Amino acid sequence: MRGLLGTVLDGLAGGAAARGGPLPAGGPAVTAERLRHAVQPLLPDTGAGPHDALRALVTALAAGAADPAHPHCAAHLHCPPLAVAVAADLAASALNPSMDSWDQAPAASALEEALTRTLAAEIHPDTPHPDALVTTGGTESNQLALLLAREKHAHHGPVQLVVGANAHHSLSRAAWLLGLPDPVVVPAPAGTLDLAALDEALTRLHRPLLVAATAGTTDTGQLDPIPEIADLCDRYGADLHIDAAYGGPLLLSPTHRHLLHGIDRAHTLTLDLHKLGWQPVAAGLLAVPDTRALDCLTHQADYLNADDDTDAGIPDLLGRSLRTTRRPDILKIAVTFKALGRDGLADLVDRTLAAAHTLADLVEKDPALELHDRPALSTVLFRPTASTDEDVAALRRRLLHEGRAVLGRTRADGRLWLKATLLNPHTTPHDLETLLAHVHAPASSDPPHPPGC
Repeated sequence: MRGLLGTVLDGLAGGAAARGGPLPAGGPAVTAERLRHAVQPLLPDTGAGPHDALRALVTALAAGAADPAHPHCAAHLHCPPLAVAVAADLAASALNPSMDSWDQAPAASALEEALTRTLAAEIHPDTPHPDALVTTGGTESNQLALLLAREKHAHHGPVQLVVGANAHHSLSRAAWLLGLPDPVVVPAPAGTLDLAALDEALTRLHRPLLVAATAGTTDTGQLDPIPEIADLCDRYGADLHIDAAYGGPLLLSPTHRHLLHGIDRAHTLTLDLHKLGWQPVAAGLLAVPDTRALDCLTHQADYLNADDDTDAGIPDLLGRSLRTTRRPDILKIAVTFKALGRDGLADLVDRTLAAAHTLADLVEKDPALELHDRPALSTVLFRPTASTDEDVAALRRRLLHEGRAVLGRTRADGRLWLKATLLNPHTTPHDLETLLAHVHAPASSDPPHPPGC
């Protein structure tokens, strides 16, 4: 591996240089053709050898990548991973433990148990046995939360999910997947769940109920009023799930953790560290205040967790996931936490949120741009003044086609907005000024950087 790493790093650097910007210019068809030309044949009669294969494919992939580390790549909750986390992921791939039985992952399973309970205690500090499961991300965590609620109330009828109109789509999809009733959708006219509408809905709905609140919406980054929602759940006997996939890492910041006041009252909580945690995909978690909430996931397969082995003290891992074979994603998280500590992680969170406020300041000062609202986390919505929705959509596609910038799109207050989701803590004010200059720049018939490999 030592000899191959140089080739990989050279390929990454060469591809990025050829790309020259946040994503390849030319659009989907040009990018696909360029890739096919660079890597064919993919299944040759005679192999090219590891160095040539790595050089060709890594360079081509990097040249055609949307680079989340580039300050003008800001469309999605897709972070630039920390180098130390990437290095840890390499070790995980080399060791290749499978987290479905102890004899395949002795140390990795012990590390997962230790760190998941440490993280769960950050969320539920006042309960004796908090716990958390490692997942592939927010979608799987939300699905598991609904599954736990369904099984908890299995003898009392189907669980009725109640979500805000601002909730992540994976919650409704999970209800469909698990055979639960269609969710009741509560209005979120200001971008957060409307408390009066929630109160009215809980008054008329049959129990059992599961209310899903959001700490960091995908579209605007806003946080639902968690303490007030928890109060309503207590009043009506509803369970509370909090989707904190985006905003959860604010817990690590003394400056911003007050925004998550009340999350300890959640029966289940989604956390996703490949957003504001700067981890390579995947790095999700589902936290619960008591490990007994996970008992319904218990599963037995004699070749993995025979009863006599479990009785003899060999840990049973099958109840830690719905997946069987799974990677030790906990390693990169543990290495990152140990390397940076609370102070280092808090600094990354604070700098990222500060960059969003800097961008909002720049937009507010620009008479040619309109700001939707001050950022709650690191998402900034803006659009050119006096533009139509069609203008906004066309501008975004043009920036993508020219390879200048990767901005998202979302609808708020009945209008379409450009969305900048800032997740790079090293983004500078100059980077943001240049991003807005691209928004203002006229269309170009020539790509702004070389076309790649």
